[in-house]
Amino acid sequence: MKKLLLLPVLMICACLAFAQEQTAQENNQAANKTADASSEKVLYSLGYLLGENLKNNLMLSSEEDFKAVSQGMRDALLNRNSQTNLEDYKPLVEKRYREDTTAVMNKRKLEQDEFLKEAKKDKKNTVLANGVVMRVTKKGKGKSPKASSLVKVHYEGKLLDGTEFDSSIKRGKPAEFPLNGVIACWTSALQEMKEGGKATLYCPPDTAYGNAQAGPIQPGSLLVFDVELLDVMDK
Repeated sequence: MKKLLLLPVLMICACLAFAQEQTAQENNQAANKTADASSEKVLYSLGYLLGENLKNNLMLSSEEDFKAVSQGMRDALLNRNSQTNLEDYKPLVEKRYREDTTAVMNKRKLEQDEFLKEAKKDKKNTVLANGVVMRVTKKGKGKSPKASSLVKVHYEGKLLDGTEFDSSIKRGKPAEFPLNGVIACWTSALQEMKEGGKATLYCPPDTAYGNAQAGPIQPGSLLVFDVELLDVMDK
């Protein structure tokens, strides 16, 4: 368990080391302004991603918090000596990371529970047996799939704050899969739909990815999907 808790911290350290190496390479290529501009954007993107990671796992609430984290990263990138004895502070970093991650997850759960509570009160929505909340936005006229059916769908997946993490529509190609091979939210909800139908699905964490992290999807996340059932491809 301790190794797992250390993993995000080690990943951040690895990214910082990579960024430091990239900065050195960038200085050696100062004559090439076009390449420098491109490298700056890459490094900016790296920094932004690190910030997203910290935001999702730490409770940073004051200007002093942000300044402290920023100064630590800056000192590391500029090869300056640490202002603290890192061996002494590593246990405290792990403790802070562990406690903050728990606090972030609890805050997320409270927000999601409140959202689901209100969504279940809405008479336009249907609550399925496994807790999935479903809003039909267009009734289909074709057949409904079974749990074992092969289906073709277009969809967009978002977090509760509106962050999009996947879209077959943007890829320009519908997804095809057996309905019993996807998250429980989809398996149950799509059986309530008919070909040509559209719906918005609010998937509680235990019907989606649970406490696992999947890319930008943080552990314990409620997921929102806009789904269009294009075809039930049973023989």
